[in-house]
Amino acid sequence: MRIAIVAESFLPHMNGVTNSLLHVLEHLARRGDDVLVVAPSGATVAPYIPDQLAGFLPAPLSSVVMEDEGPTEVHGFPVHRLPSFALAGYPNVRVAAGTVGRVRRLLADFAPDVVHLASPFVLGWRAVQAANQLGIPTAAVYQTEVPAYAARYGVPWLEPRLWQRVQDIHRASTVTLVPSSFAHDQLVEHGVPRLQLWRRGVDTTGFSPHRRDDALRAELAPNGEKLVGYVGRLAAEKQVEDLAVLADAPGVRLVVVGSGPLKEALQARLPHAWFAGFRSGADLGRIVASLDVFVHPGESETFCQTIQEAMASGVPVVATGRGGPLDLVDSSRTGWLYRPGDLDGLRDRVLDLVGDDAKRAAFARAAHASVQGRTWPVLSDQLIGHYEDAIVAHHEVRPTGRSALRLRRG
Repeated sequence: MRIAIVAESFLPHMNGVTNSLLHVLEHLARRGDDVLVVAPSGATVAPYIPDQLAGFLPAPLSSVVMEDEGPTEVHGFPVHRLPSFALAGYPNVRVAAGTVGRVRRLLADFAPDVVHLASPFVLGWRAVQAANQLGIPTAAVYQTEVPAYAARYGVPWLEPRLWQRVQDIHRASTVTLVPSSFAHDQLVEHGVPRLQLWRRGVDTTGFSPHRRDDALRAELAPNGEKLVGYVGRLAAEKQVEDLAVLADAPGVRLVVVGSGPLKEALQARLPHAWFAGFRSGADLGRIVASLDVFVHPGESETFCQTIQEAMASGVPVVATGRGGPLDLVDSSRTGWLYRPGDLDGLRDRVLDLVGDDAKRAAFARAAHASVQGRTWPVLSDQLIGHYEDAIVAHHEVRPTGRSALRLRRG
């Protein structure tokens, strides 16, 4: 297959979208597919501000932080960078500039069988228009509930406009892949058709109970405290400040892993917590496996990969009962869900597991067992099936399109 992946964010910025793409690219390389990645640059400032982006971009332009460009090749596949701006107050998040015509030329030159739109919003909107103009099928991966961020960032009036953009992108796509039943129902309510479920894989080797580090636990909890941890971006949409309800919990030491614009504010709010900063690879697996309870308070998760990683590490989870966690956490068996906004409930659920060693161990075993078989190779093979479905669906609608001709030729 020839696959163009248009990524709303990519290396050098690590997040859930980037992490998923790296696993998918590794799988496509093993298969011998041809892939082009199109992503925002980490360094180049675009020469103008499109009107539709004005509300998202920093001013003045001289305040934009220049960063490393990022790799031009990943797993042997070329990465084409488009000029980009940094989001105001969040310099690691890039917004690609350019036109539909520019993306169309890139796709026309590469001539893919299918275009994978990774968490499309700004660049993805241009890409779906370009692909449709060229008659190329698209698989749009709904991964970020961008409209929910509006209130968190003080612009609630933007939410309807943001939902309109989401609707436009996914209605124009050949197929939309959703990561959870919540996301599926949410998009159905917004009139988005042609939905298919595609969850996320988990590295059950990198995240395993065998990575538990007793020396680290002794360092962080010298008096036998239970380690209660969070992993993810330190940004408004993650609601990490809700962990303050645990700050004075008896016998608990908070662990916060990640980076983001709220790091300093959270350090001031949680002065006794251990802030580990950004961690990855074996180091991250070691920290997660060393926790006693994993907590995720964010209410805007379409999936929540870090919950799967905690479960693979044999750590029970306490999470808000909205979004992706509804599918991942079997409440009263692998962890607990609490009502969104009920911080007393969050505290009670954590203390329930912290105070009962037998229950915590039983939940940990069930959590570990629940994610076995969800490896990235398995999920990536499912993704290939979705690509094929998109090509077939496109052929049925546009039988004279380029992809349909390729399909008939085998």
